[in-house]
Amino acid sequence: MFEAMDELLAEHADLERQLADPQVHADQARARSLGRRYAELSPIVETHRAWLQAGDDIAAARELAAEDPDFAAEAVEQEARREELAEKLRHLLVPRDPADDKDVILEIKAGEGGDESALFAGDLLRMYLRYAERAGWKTEIIDANESDLGGYKDVSVAVKAKGTPAPGEGVFARLKFEGGVHRVQRVPATESQGRIHTSAAGVLVLPEAEDVDVEINPNDLRIDVYRSSGPGGQSVNTTDSAVRITHLPTGVVASCQNEKSQLQNKEQAMRILRSRLLAAAQEEAEKEAADQRRSQVRTVDRSERIRTYNFPENRISDHRVGYKAYNLDQVLDGDIDAVVQACVDADMAARLAHSNG
Repeated sequence: MFEAMDELLAEHADLERQLADPQVHADQARARSLGRRYAELSPIVETHRAWLQAGDDIAAARELAAEDPDFAAEAVEQEARREELAEKLRHLLVPRDPADDKDVILEIKAGEGGDESALFAGDLLRMYLRYAERAGWKTEIIDANESDLGGYKDVSVAVKAKGTPAPGEGVFARLKFEGGVHRVQRVPATESQGRIHTSAAGVLVLPEAEDVDVEINPNDLRIDVYRSSGPGGQSVNTTDSAVRITHLPTGVVASCQNEKSQLQNKEQAMRILRSRLLAAAQEEAEKEAADQRRSQVRTVDRSERIRTYNFPENRISDHRVGYKAYNLDQVLDGDIDAVVQACVDADMAARLAHSNG
């Protein structure tokens, strides 16, 4: 199980040496990359040290038990602790998604259900903004297309961690399983007969690409400008400030109309485009590994749901892991840690089974 430990210990020591060099910090991008890897390896190194120490403590307790029987009980306790540490180390050594420590661009799109779907998309946006606030993350609405009744036809929000998150606590690590179709069952505000309707909204979770992650040839881009529009299609301003960028080799499109200037909208659209291209490249590279991002549906079809939000029963159900709880009101207020953790735990169990197999 621990064959790779010598290599990881050497890498951790080398990272520690590099991070102690002031010259390294002159290059912020490099320092940030080294810091992330150091933070990822540190829990592994600390757990391994504790595991070794527990072995020494067991040997000492057994030796002393020959003279004092009380030490025999201590040896048993240390053996149990060492096994717990070994199990923790097994979890830490399971290969992780390399994008786990990245920030995220979260896209929410209304689907079937018209205005009710758009209102639900707004509910999901509020849920994620509240969750980010609870986690101490920063959020920024990059682009939004509002509906007539105050919901969203589509909205893109950047979610960023403050500082270097601990392994498994990065924004993408926690939010990546939110990608897919979310179904809502409730009585719409526009329903006069009190009938329960079902509608859906789609969520796409993209690891935010840094400039070094994706190389884009400017000659491969077609940039179109147009006038921003608001609810009902009316023109929001009188200048062509909205921007749509098409990456010609792949056909990937990103647009933004939120900002007042064409330059700002272009920058935000490029930000979305880079992340979409990165996600597409990673998905292509990881097809053989059946990476979970492949399950994020691109079309909003109610039949491909990952989760159901049932208002009459105050129930939330995640259909992938069998999670069910009756605290929907709290969930929509951002308390989604339990359902997120259920998905993370299921993924870890699958990874452990794969590594053991």
